[in-house]
Amino acid sequence: MTAPSASADTRLETVRAALEPHGLFLRGTLNFASADAAPLLSDGWPAASVALIGNIGGSLWQPFLRWREEAPDHGGTDPLDCWSKVVIGEIAGANGATAYFPSDPPWQPFQQWAMQAEGINASPLGILIHPRYGLWHGYRGALAFDQPLAGDGDRSAAHPCDGCVEKPCVSACPAGALARLQFDVGRCRTYLRTEAGGSGCLKCGCLARDACPVGRDYRYPPDQLHFHMAALDL
Repeated sequence: MTAPSASADTRLETVRAALEPHGLFLRGTLNFASADAAPLLSDGWPAASVALIGNIGGSLWQPFLRWREEAPDHGGTDPLDCWSKVVIGEIAGANGATAYFPSDPPWQPFQQWAMQAEGINASPLGILIHPRYGLWHGYRGALAFDQPLAGDGDRSAAHPCDGCVEKPCVSACPAGALARLQFDVGRCRTYLRTEAGGSGCLKCGCLARDACPVGRDYRYPPDQLHFHMAALDL
């Protein structure tokens, strides 16, 4: 594999600076060992690397709200996805990268990329849990490049759930959707359709997620929690 070049490292610094005003961060980089494992760039050639872009806690919320106030139709039916594509798409174009998004085909393996780039793992809720940010982070897109990139992310931390004996996320779930330490989507959705679910998790955010002690300082603000829950297709 070709080593990262100085120009590639400079490009990352440029991307990081461009993301900052939008409350977004470079969450980690991944170099592909072979062309077979790589997504295609806009020119049809396999990518050499990918840089994950995401939020930490509520970092994106205020920049997103400011954009939404001025956007035509307030960003449409999927305003956060629209905002992500506008912001990350412009940065991709300015830096010779191809942008990918979790909501767009061809579907890219964002969770697999994140686990390799940042060394993180899935929680019982299915959400990737970060050793510092807990369950309060997300991936809004990725930039693919034609050159390898230097590592950008901590891959050495232990999986927080391995040392969690009490598993408060399991006992806090009013739907019992985590009873087998594996998220039961059907039980969750059924509960959210009830009066108790509508006035609880659907209004204020997932109680199981909130019970996790990891990364509580990064918990999303109430209006962001409500926004994400209201976007669920029940």
